[in-house]
Amino acid sequence: MNNKTLIGVDLGGTNVRSGLVSGQEIIKTDSDRIQSKSDEDIVIEQVINSISRVMSPEVEAIGIGVPGILDTKTGIVYDVQNIPSWKAVPLKSILEQRFHVPVLMNNDANCFAAGEWHYGKGKGKNNLTGLILGTGVAAGLLCDGKLYEGRNCGAGEFGMIPYLDHNYEFYCSGNFFSHFHQISGEELSKRAASGDPSALQIFQEYGKHLSWLIKTILYSVDPEMIVLGGSVSKAFPFFQSTLWAQLQDFPYQPVIKNIGIANSEIDNIAILGAAALYFNQKE
Repeated sequence: MNNKTLIGVDLGGTNVRSGLVSGQEIIKTDSDRIQSKSDEDIVIEQVINSISRVMSPEVEAIGIGVPGILDTKTGIVYDVQNIPSWKAVPLKSILEQRFHVPVLMNNDANCFAAGEWHYGKGKGKNNLTGLILGTGVAAGLLCDGKLYEGRNCGAGEFGMIPYLDHNYEFYCSGNFFSHFHQISGEELSKRAASGDPSALQIFQEYGKHLSWLIKTILYSVDPEMIVLGGSVSKAFPFFQSTLWAQLQDFPYQPVIKNIGIANSEIDNIAILGAAALYFNQKE
């Protein structure tokens, strides 16, 4: 099963990236900036062209990660960030008619979780949460070895849960640094790496907020592991110790003893995660 040849597609709001995946490796990639303001058909053709440039006769399926609202069963995309012309696009059927292989689709957070489960830190874990900390907060859930989407592919939206005077996304994404401290997470990381005490203090503050989000996940789905991804996760060494310290008062200590929290270390996880949808199909 692991030697399948697949294509993974990361359909972002600004770029489409396609990769030919053989076994555990990406052997060919393509990237193209999306003409996001163009008509629906023009953007669809860009996606087709990107896939065509990595296509191989051995490909058995195409997986696509979408940062937006979609129906994973019908493969209809209802909304994509920064592509206003896409409203109810039957992308699955369009691509299957063009390439004559099965097309699997899911949102980008679920693809991240699937990618870590099959290729990364989540190997061998039946219950896994992939938590993306970037410009927003999103999570993908694997329960008993299968992606759990909920009825409307909305499961795992922990960032939208109310927290303090806003929600978890406001305090646990890059918004926290820009709103409360008027600095980007990237710049703050540079300062923290040089030993700046104020930068390190801000990351400790961030770690405290993140601990409440982690506790909410533990109460909700009790995973074996949480894998962090997204731009903010790159600063994990600066808030890791504070996060763990804040988790020590969790009332169910076996949960804390058994939970693993790790940072993703996979390049091109979005492409690999889309390809991993093939291995996580429901029976």
